[in-house]
Amino acid sequence: MTLKSYLWLMSIIAVICWAGFVSIIYYLNPATAGRAGYLLFYSSIFLATVATLSVFGFSLRRRLLTGELALRQVAITFRQAFWFGLLVVAALGLQARDLLTWWNLLILLVALTVLEFFFLSLRNKV
Repeated sequence: MTLKSYLWLMSIIAVICWAGFVSIIYYLNPATAGRAGYLLFYSSIFLATVATLSVFGFSLRRRLLTGELALRQVAITFRQAFWFGLLVVAALGLQARDLLTWWNLLILLVALTVLEFFFLSLRNKV
């Protein structure tokens, strides 16, 4: 898969995921949806966030870091978008249970940052 086709595919996936998220918000009643409704809500916001940030993060990274290989930039950007999507879903899940506080969010952010640094250090060893 070429870089251009990857970016087009991720852009199309992002639009589809955002359309799915908006339709879930519009058509789904949280009081009657049950677990399936919550699963659809959280998975759609996660996928939409990851796809969108992958495209935007790669374009920003491509402009700022011109010396790196594109494949390495794609992998790093996708992984960071995954972590941020996980952060968004975790924050929304905590907020839904009235457990979101600044220190919970800070602990989650620090844990994901340490995890990202771990993956970056693995890349430097290889």
